Amino acid sequence: MPDSWVNSAERIGTDLHLDLSGTGSRRAVLIRALRDAVREGRLAPGTRLPPYRSLAADLGLARNTVADAYAELVAEGWLTARQGSGTRVAERVAPPKRPRLPKPAPARPAAPAYNLLQGTPDAASFPRTAWLAAARRALAAAPNEAFGPGDPRGRIELRRALADYLTRARGVRVDAERIVVCSGFAHALRLLFGGSRGAGGGVLRGPFAVESYGLGFHREILESSGVRTVPLGLDEQGARIEELADGARVRGEGPRVRGVLLTPAHQFPTGGPLHASRRAAAVDWARAHGGLILEDDYDGEFRYDREPVGAVQGLDPEHVVYLGSVSKSLSPAVRIGWLVLPEQLVPAVLAAKGEREAWASVLDQLTLAEFIASGQYDRHIRRMRQRYRSRRDRLVAALSEHAPHITATGIAAGLHAVLRLPPGTEASAVKAAAWQGIALEGLAQFRHPAATMPTADGLVVGYSTPAEHAYGAAVDALCRALPPDERYEGGAP
Repeated sequence: MPDSWVNSAERIGTDLHLDLSGTGSRRAVLIRALRDAVREGRLAPGTRLPPYRSLAADLGLARNTVADAYAELVAEGWLTARQGSGTRVAERVAPPKRPRLPKPAPARPAAPAYNLLQGTPDAASFPRTAWLAAARRALAAAPNEAFGPGDPRGRIELRRALADYLTRARGVRVDAERIVVCSGFAHALRLLFGGSRGAGGGVLRGPFAVESYGLGFHREILESSGVRTVPLGLDEQGARIEELADGARVRGEGPRVRGVLLTPAHQFPTGGPLHASRRAAAVDWARAHGGLILEDDYDGEFRYDREPVGAVQGLDPEHVVYLGSVSKSLSPAVRIGWLVLPEQLVPAVLAAKGEREAWASVLDQLTLAEFIASGQYDRHIRRMRQRYRSRRDRLVAALSEHAPHITATGIAAGLHAVLRLPPGTEASAVKAAAWQGIALEGLAQFRHPAATMPTADGLVVGYSTPAEHAYGAAVDALCRALPPDERYEGGAP
């Protein structure tokens, strides 16, 4: 039977569509159609149905067929029939429709109980009150033109504040016209090597030398821009700059490197400053070969046992690009970094920066400028330097008590330490830390895949990341995860 409309507005208040298609007897088809109309809400509870004679006439069915269908639905509880009130849809609560559940998300590992990953400051220590006060002062003093199209170099207020601070605190030789504000260190690398023109179209060309241990995603930015990287060996005096003087090449052949990316104030991640003689040697190499040094000063303010090491850029501003940000000193959420450029590179970097949509927020730039100029930035640095030094000391004391065979290195500065492990134990220590609910990284994760220097086992422990109340428990859990002293396994020596 085809679909049918019951034209019974005078009897049930509305036209009713009944789907009389499907297989089975006419009685069964009608029963199924009426059930569906009730279930789907097209026949609401209390609705009076037409007399079976009228419905039979509308549908072209025998009266007995409709009468039997009504009787069956009354027996099932779908309808009610009372003398004098006719046949109605039963007054009952319809079962709710089953919600369509979303597809289950892929299973995620449980979040670690203790975060000892390197690279981020204590988020709970962000100076919210001082930052808010600086934002209010900055907005009140901002000229109207600050809210229109801006200078691709960045706001002049911030560049002047940075020039004063970097000259005073980091020994950088700079004026505001040499500074280009960006949104962080990775953005700075993309401006230099990729820019808005894609891979291979950046301001700088390769190959470039990098330290044998460093952040992998920095190397990936260079290599995705068509710049091959050559690892330099490391020792207790930092990067082996003599390998540049010997004519470092890609895999022993091909063109010599055109520049080098260094972390001279605090080598990442192994720790320690670049020795004074090697700092001078790097500048001599750049002058002699027309090369360029990229100086990553990622945590230069945080030195604990003596005065901070000044920037290499101060030795030769025309052969060094100085790169910094507030991701370690304040927060990675404040997306502001800077490049201090040789004069001849400024126009090319500004051209690479392109449209203003990629610029750091002007409001954040104005706030940071006021935060620095008011002295709040220096006060915050001093406060955090004391806090992180205390955490470092607690880590060293815990190792001395619970794992005296484990040495912490790179601890004179920065926000992390490297725990040197017995050979062959790094992978098992990382796994043991995971069992203790600790998130951290092994030293091997930072090694350049083409490095030839001897491998070393270690854990990179970020002691700046946990909130203050969680730090003690994190250190205790770390000590439980460290490998035992092999000399004492199986009994006393």
